[in-house]
Amino acid sequence: MATVTLSNFEREFIKSGILSDFRADGRSCKDYRSFEIKKGVISNTNGSAQLHLGSTTVLVGVKAELGVPRKVAPDQGKVEFFVDCSALASPEFEGRVGDDLGGHLTQLMQSVYCSGQCLDLKSLCIVPAKACWTIYIDALVVEWGGNVLDALSLAVRSALSDTRIPKLQTSGEEEIEVEVVDDPMAFELLSLKNVPLVVTLTLIGDQLVVDATQVEESCSSAQLVMSVKQDGEVCSISKSKSEGILRTTLIGGIEMAQGICVQLFDSLQRRL
Repeated sequence: MATVTLSNFEREFIKSGILSDFRADGRSCKDYRSFEIKKGVISNTNGSAQLHLGSTTVLVGVKAELGVPRKVAPDQGKVEFFVDCSALASPEFEGRVGDDLGGHLTQLMQSVYCSGQCLDLKSLCIVPAKACWTIYIDALVVEWGGNVLDALSLAVRSALSDTRIPKLQTSGEEEIEVEVVDDPMAFELLSLKNVPLVVTLTLIGDQLVVDATQVEESCSSAQLVMSVKQDGEVCSISKSKSEGILRTTLIGGIEMAQGICVQLFDSLQRRL
């Protein structure tokens, strides 16, 4: 990720403020920055969204294309995820560094959104073993101002809510043909019931904070990344960076993430 070089004095200033529950931008440890979301920003997609979270900006496009189900799951559709980090987001992202970071973010987002527990993959199957919808989710990090995973998550859910899947008609018995209905208003929406949001908790000193800025991330020793459904169910937990996290801190972090997610879902719903 993009890093910021800080002096020891700057690090201690940030840590002491967080210890007092007063961050450099005036937020408490549990406060999110305000965000703006726009849907339908890319015309040649089935759904899209752009999100500004503080100084972090991400763009997500969703395409639905006809394909063939995997042999191991003949009655399911497919979801593919790709994240690209623009060199405009940070000079550090030029060349292989940006590619490696994009690959890392892709793996993290795939683990959240490409399982059958997120989107209803069976509803994307058209003809078992022969035809299905493949949902391609492409994300671009335009500006990196910290907390990119959460920003990607909010933008992905917004883009999926904007996604229109064309209705189809089939013909034939032995050789089944699939055609898109010639009516732009004939479409279906994806079910987002089980689509989670990602909450990243950043450990600075002994305190977990939400929605860390790029400067705060440079002071962190570890991060907890959790995906949480709208009903508060935790779907996944992972940790980045090398330092360990105490069990009591982990338990408190899970409760913290569940509470934050309730607020995020409500805030996102109002904006959509």
